[in-house]
Amino acid sequence: MTGRKMAVICRVLGISRACAYRTSAGRPARYAMADDRAVTAQIRSIIRTRAAYGARRVRALVNREFATDYNLKRIRRVMDLHGWTLPRSARRRTGRAHRGRIQRDVSNERWCSDGLEIACWNGELVQVAFALDCHDREVIAHIDVPRDLRGTDIQQLMRAAAAARFGVDTRPDTPIQWLSDNGSIYTALDTQCTAERLYLVPITTPPSSPQSNGMSEAFVNTLRRDYVAGAELSTAAQVLEQIPAWIADYNAVAPHSALGYQSPQQYRSTLLQTGLTC
Repeated sequence: MTGRKMAVICRVLGISRACAYRTSAGRPARYAMADDRAVTAQIRSIIRTRAAYGARRVRALVNREFATDYNLKRIRRVMDLHGWTLPRSARRRTGRAHRGRIQRDVSNERWCSDGLEIACWNGELVQVAFALDCHDREVIAHIDVPRDLRGTDIQQLMRAAAAARFGVDTRPDTPIQWLSDNGSIYTALDTQCTAERLYLVPITTPPSSPQSNGMSEAFVNTLRRDYVAGAELSTAAQVLEQIPAWIADYNAVAPHSALGYQSPQQYRSTLLQTGLTC
């Protein structure tokens, strides 16, 4: 308007050129881009069946299934535009500090185990116990029953886990730690003897310290949030029918933050392809 260069005007006024170009309204907190429609459709196809997924896991699945390379900011912005983002949940912490390290550097060094109870709408209960590898996060084996868990169930779980990783009647070359809480089904003499025969070394957490088995606790929360919350829970029979599919989906599809947002089976496959220890 003045015929003078902006740099000269800013120098005379003693201000930066960024101030001169800055608008009073600023950039809107939420904005749309021309090709957001395709991104929206891709995100919708994921969260239609995975409503509990946040932006990070949605991004991992969108990029995996549609061969895209969207960054996290774009996925989060589009989800925010449509009200699809999840509220942040405050972490609950107890007064007891946990300074141990549950995760291991390679597979088959430590397995952790725990159980959970699923309440059905008709009043029936289903109990599930599982064995989880503390490196690759795969659910190696699980057992589900429409009653309270017993020591014999944990013994069966131990045998199933050992068979899944090493074959029937085959022991590992080195002992594997078996991390669990102090429940009677884990500390029973028969359970301890079964562990010894399978070359498993039982390790129990200190009293009043669920964080010491935090990997199992985290998987319980994942199972409840991602699968149980949106499932058909009318009867115990219906729940028992769905559990194998939940475990299979977790192992083969669900992205895990500790594995670079790969699923446990993808992570194990990557290790085998690169020749690293699995």
